[in-house]
Amino acid sequence: MSSAAILFISFAVLLLLNIPIALSLGVASVIAMLNLGLPLDMFPMQIYANIGKFALLAIPFFILAGNTMEKAGISQKLINLANKFVGHKRGGLAIVGVITSCFFAAISGSGPATVAALGVIIIPAMINSGYDKGMSSALMATAGSIGIIIPPSIAFVVYGAIAGASIGKMFIAGIVPGLLMGAALIIISLILVKDMKIDNQQKATGKEKWVAFKDAFWGLMMPVIILGGIYGGYFTPTEAAAVAAVYGILVGMFIYRTISLKDLYKLLIDSAVGSAVVMFIVACAGFFAWFITTQGIADLASNFLLQVSGNKYVFLLIINFILLIAGCFVDATSALYIFTPIILPVALALGYDPIALGVVMTVNLAIGQVTPPVGVNLYVACGVSKIGLKEISVAVLPFVLASILVLLLITYIPDIIMFLPNLMGVK
Repeated sequence: MSSAAILFISFAVLLLLNIPIALSLGVASVIAMLNLGLPLDMFPMQIYANIGKFALLAIPFFILAGNTMEKAGISQKLINLANKFVGHKRGGLAIVGVITSCFFAAISGSGPATVAALGVIIIPAMINSGYDKGMSSALMATAGSIGIIIPPSIAFVVYGAIAGASIGKMFIAGIVPGLLMGAALIIISLILVKDMKIDNQQKATGKEKWVAFKDAFWGLMMPVIILGGIYGGYFTPTEAAAVAAVYGILVGMFIYRTISLKDLYKLLIDSAVGSAVVMFIVACAGFFAWFITTQGIADLASNFLLQVSGNKYVFLLIINFILLIAGCFVDATSALYIFTPIILPVALALGYDPIALGVVMTVNLAIGQVTPPVGVNLYVACGVSKIGLKEISVAVLPFVLASILVLLLITYIPDIIMFLPNLMGVK
């Protein structure tokens, strides 16, 4: 049996046995490696090589920054700010949920973190105001997926490290697609709430809006500092992540005063655990990707894709289909490591921009966060609203379809993605 067959069969069997994705990738790679008679000491060397990259140092810092700002209470302040401006409108709480998800995405860089931080406040508020429970949960789960599209995005850091693409350029390229997805979710929400008996909120005064803005100001400044620092040439994306982490601690401890030294210790522990989970996935998925690349599996798959879809538009349709299916079963980090070595060479051969490709792949995998059976955002939303997976899986369909329409739009009109990077002259 060929090494490719052993690799993928082992991986599939381990997944079916409900082995965690990271272990499945690592163990399948070791089995295939032993089959080829390669020395076992290559395994730790490659594991270290996969995580020993300066760009990936941004991941633990962004996780710490997101956790710190969440603990500082910024999620409640952002919700309050959005609520004062649009909460009085028909379907206002749904709009608030999407807007705050976009804001919080620019702080956390994580889909599940966005759903957890905002959903626990917004979902009960929507239900109490007359919104359907399934619709409320599905909306926040889908809006949370914007967390890996709007910068700073951990998925963009991972893709940049794999593809050798500019992470700073990836960050700026994700802004317009993320906002488009948010707009699509708002439109679908307003359509769905037409027949619901919703309690309207009182319109806020100018003074109340100003107070809410001042209260949320320091949280709103974090993405400004991150992106402004990167594109102003003051620091790299990795350095920006470190600055964001320090800024979050200072804001939480000395401005909002919601974080004590004891809280800081727990935040550091939680962030270390969260970082370890992500980096373990990166290490094992990277080893899997190294194996399929060095054994020529990636080249064979790329050549097959090129032969089947020599037309760029057909190729893009195929990769969207593949990634949407993959997103149902594997997390974004693992999928990027598995598919980037296969898809990127074909995209380059067909003249598709690697930055645009990275955004398209990430949007695909963001949609995967709300598609069963492994849609992590769905499980987080279910835990918040106490509804079943079946109910939320049905309710999420309109939002998934809206997201796919945005995906197709940016896929076939990549100028939408590249508009801001080209406008700003980002390298």
